[in-house]
Amino acid sequence: MINTTPTESNLSGLSPKAFQKDINNKKTDLFILKNAQGMEVAVTNYGCAILSIMVPDKNGKYANVVLGHDSIEHVINSPEPFLNTTIGRYGNRIAKGKFTLYGEEHQLAINNGPNSLHGGPTGFHTRVWDAVQPEQSTVIFNYTSADGEEGFPGNLEVEMTYRLEDETNALVIEYRATTDKATIVNLTNHGFFNLAGIANPSPTVLNNIVTINADFYVPINEVSIPTGEILKVEGTPMDFRTPHTLGERIDEKHTQIVNGAGYDHCYVLNKTESGELSLAATCMEPNSGRTMEVYTTENGVQLYTGNWLGGFEGAHGATFPARSAVCFEAQCFPDTPNKPHFPSAVLLPGDEYQQVTIYKFGVQE
Repeated sequence: MINTTPTESNLSGLSPKAFQKDINNKKTDLFILKNAQGMEVAVTNYGCAILSIMVPDKNGKYANVVLGHDSIEHVINSPEPFLNTTIGRYGNRIAKGKFTLYGEEHQLAINNGPNSLHGGPTGFHTRVWDAVQPEQSTVIFNYTSADGEEGFPGNLEVEMTYRLEDETNALVIEYRATTDKATIVNLTNHGFFNLAGIANPSPTVLNNIVTINADFYVPINEVSIPTGEILKVEGTPMDFRTPHTLGERIDEKHTQIVNGAGYDHCYVLNKTESGELSLAATCMEPNSGRTMEVYTTENGVQLYTGNWLGGFEGAHGATFPARSAVCFEAQCFPDTPNKPHFPSAVLLPGDEYQQVTIYKFGVQE
């Protein structure tokens, strides 16, 4: 674990000056959220990137449980550009970067093999958002995505709130968006979690014990695009309906594990009704005892085990090798615009996109 040196303003040892920069006449900054329990979250308005989440282990020792950076320059130039950022307009992959909406074909940037990934190379993760912090526990971000930006139709007005609960150590992320033209919207946060705490090197997450509330998942082809099927997890390494460590089956020769180079798959969450806020997944790191519960209103959650992390350096000299993080990205299914039988990601004028996702932290003795 990296021993951060707390400052007067925060536990994570981050300097506000290191995050203050003018980019295209907009100012970036550091925002520190705190709750009554002692939890602390540091974020910047560049990509709405989460820089640290400080929560205690079973012995009360605080550590940063997300892979983060300690300056705006490192965030901007990160080898992992999506690190803990807000993803938009469309999280995950769109096949060949193309989709047709009401008879009009749209071409997006290709930035992941033959596909478009996470809104393109200058998606929401690279934008400077307007930010206000109305109280210690809350920051509100706003961004207007112009018609045609990264190939997406419609002017999209996005508001996002990061808020800490006072009763529990929970980070609540609330999304709202409206458009003036038919478009597609699939927002998510790409948090890279390591419940042991970041270190040099950060330990792998292979000992993390995970459950996912899903009987089905979305299988992918060799370039990580959904085949269009919805398959049962039963009898496969994809089954996390009961607790399993991430490392238990991650190197099996199952086609899906091979295609994802580990876990990189969307799970079809069990819901009694669409849009309900319900438990999607749990994660527990046995050495620290830290736990995380993920709740979301979304239909899917992407499980990603940091398969492509390359060991780059992050905050305070921590390093992030392969599989040193686990992601639970609440979202629509990948490539939904090209799969008419998947739940729609279309947003129309007069309607409002809404999402709530909660990351709740605790300890197990």
